Amino acid sequence: MSVRQSLLAILDQGPCYGYQLRAEFDRRTGSTWPLNVGQIYNTLERLERDGLVARGAVDEHGHVYWQITPAGRAEVRTWLDCPVERGHGTRDELAIKLAVAATLPGVDVVSVIQHQRTASLAQLERLNRTRRAGMNADGPEELARTLVVDSMIFAAEAEVSWLDHVEQRLGEHPQHALQLELSTERPKRGRPAKALA
Repeated sequence: MSVRQSLLAILDQGPCYGYQLRAEFDRRTGSTWPLNVGQIYNTLERLERDGLVARGAVDEHGHVYWQITPAGRAEVRTWLDCPVERGHGTRDELAIKLAVAATLPGVDVVSVIQHQRTASLAQLERLNRTRRAGMNADGPEELARTLVVDSMIFAAEAEVSWLDHVEQRLGEHPQHALQLELSTERPKRGRPAKALA
C-alpha cells in the first residue's frame, strides 16, 4: 500500500492538515489500514523534501495546511495511470514458514497447515460479517470500504485455497523425502573467525 501516493491523491483535491489527511485516508479505505499521525507527518516532510507538496496557510488553531505542487499532481497522475506491479518472489511469511517447516525433521507440517487454515477461515468469516454489516449502506465512503474489504476477502479465500493445495502437494511425498539435514558443504563467504591474542 502506498501511503505516499494516497496522501498526494487526497491533497490533489485541496489543501489539508495532518489529522485531516488521516481522517480522509480512513474515510476512503474504510479504516482498514489505520495510519498514525506520526507516519502522516513523516510522509508529508518527505513529500515536501521531494518538491511534491508545500506548506501553506496556518489556520487560527495552528493547523498547517499542506498543498500539492505541480510535480505532485504529475506524480498522482502517474500513480493512477500505472498498474500496481506485484513483486517477484516477495517474502510471504506464511509461504516461507511452510517451506521451512516441510523440510525440518520432526515437524508435523499438516498440523501447522491446519492451525493456519483455522485462523484463515476465522479471518474470512470476520471479513464476511463486516461485509454483510455494511451491505445496505450507500454512498462513496461505504463503497470505498467494501472495495477494500472485498479485496481482503478474496485474499483470504485464496490463502485457504493455497493451504489446501500445499496440503495436497505434501501428501504426495513420503515425510522422510522432504526432510533436509544441514548441509556439510560450507559456504565460501562468511564472517572470518577472530584471531586469538
